[in-house]
Amino acid sequence: MASIRELRSRIRSVQSTKKITKAQELIATSRITRAQARVAAAKPYAHEMTEVLSELASNSGSLDHPLLVERETPRRAGILVVTSDRGMCGGYNSNVLRATRELMALLREEGKQPVLFVMGQKGVGYFSFRSTQIADSWTGFSQAPDYSDASMATNFLVDLFLAGSGEQVELPEGDGALEGLDEIHLVYTKFVTMLTQEPEVRRIAPLVVTQHDDPMEAEIHKPSRNYSFEPGAEALLDALLPKYLATRVYAALLDSAASESAARRTAMKAATDNAEELSKTLSREANQLRQAQITQEISEIVGGSSALAN
Repeated sequence: MASIRELRSRIRSVQSTKKITKAQELIATSRITRAQARVAAAKPYAHEMTEVLSELASNSGSLDHPLLVERETPRRAGILVVTSDRGMCGGYNSNVLRATRELMALLREEGKQPVLFVMGQKGVGYFSFRSTQIADSWTGFSQAPDYSDASMATNFLVDLFLAGSGEQVELPEGDGALEGLDEIHLVYTKFVTMLTQEPEVRRIAPLVVTQHDDPMEAEIHKPSRNYSFEPGAEALLDALLPKYLATRVYAALLDSAASESAARRTAMKAATDNAEELSKTLSREANQLRQAQITQEISEIVGGSSALAN
């Protein structure tokens, strides 16, 4: 049985841990609101970009832009994985990494070679520890991503996709070259509620732009805005599609940031509650042990007094 000194030392350690987890819980709670506000602020731009591309697709006869055309025999598939830079967020990273492993297995079954691109220090550490090759990585912005972070990664991936497998593309840092890609997949965490965050897997290239084959359906669901496009469809697609991809990646980063804060808040709240319960249990054990010692001391004093009287 532990001594009173050991129990009191453990109580102090648990209380110190509780202060840390409580502070992390409060910080995560404050960040969730800001992250949700950023998600809401980015939606109008993404919506309008989708509307313009959909209208362009409807008004053009056929779309043969490289970002929209399926490759005949895709061989290399890029996977952009969004993880966190810090831990203490429960199963946030493990869920998205599990979805990544499942996607890699599926791509291999289809005869494709998965190529990893990782955002977040936790994902880099996970794959490095398992000796899994990472083509490129970006870290340091998981909790507060900017559009420039998404654009930097997306532009590089678009260059690889446009080059295609078999062609070499110079790395941004000048550290050699990398073979091109035939597909690009995105794995991130979708924010559903404060208590629910789900890993999401999407293919972002080749893109699928929604077209209404039935004019009546287009009229019922979404009236035409009667856009006048200038210059032509090819030039507009060259300019808009990379920005659209960057917008989707940025939206995924914002969703992941909100999910990370929500997962960290849930994990830290559970840790704080556990620390409180453990502190009460240890205090109860220490009080019982102290009470037993006092009782023993009183018994010794009474016994000694009786022996002296006799």
